[in-house]
Amino acid sequence: MLELKSISKSFPGRGTVLDKLSLEILRGETLAIAGPSGSGKTTLLNIIGLLDSPDNGNIIFNNNDISNYGTEEAAAFRRDNIGFVFQEHHLLAHLTISENISLPLLAGKKTFDELIETEKRVDYLLNKTGIEKTRDKFPWQVSGGEAQRATLVRALVNSPSLLLADEPTGSLDARNSDELADLLLELNRETGITIIAVTHSAKLAGKLGKILLLEEGSLKSGS
Repeated sequence: MLELKSISKSFPGRGTVLDKLSLEILRGETLAIAGPSGSGKTTLLNIIGLLDSPDNGNIIFNNNDISNYGTEEAAAFRRDNIGFVFQEHHLLAHLTISENISLPLLAGKKTFDELIETEKRVDYLLNKTGIEKTRDKFPWQVSGGEAQRATLVRALVNSPSLLLADEPTGSLDARNSDELADLLLELNRETGITIIAVTHSAKLAGKLGKILLLEEGSLKSGS
């Protein structure tokens, strides 16, 4: 599904962060990327999601080279293929949970029938994540765990084939962290969505199918 070929990335003052890094991931896999702070984990995730560009190398997605997509092509690719979950929920305080979740739908044109199907998907995901009663509340009226679940629903509303999660449990307590991790795995089993998670949590990493360590610009097999 996804292949990175000899990806390199440097920053002024930091030097080389990714050094001819390569990665292959199959459709439906779950992958944890671990490593020390500053090792380039978020940079790698941003490059996969076309939020940043490598200095060199190629990004192959479903046999298509997407390395040189322009701004509009990259935005369309993200909209159609990728969901993002970050450590902080980034929900807009002046919008309800339901309105926040619906934001990605504004990025593309949908037919009436597609909108109906999407509304059904939102209802399914709200119930699946256990936050159906929060839909009319504002982010400041829900718990941290509920806000992060809302972020997950927002990431999945367009039925992406790849979920990129950057420290998705980093701001949660132990109970909510476990519940979110189990929810990610359940969604993977039910929908076949591919998951790549950057995490410092050994517990989350241990629940995913594969662990890779990012050290000195390269990925190495984890325990």
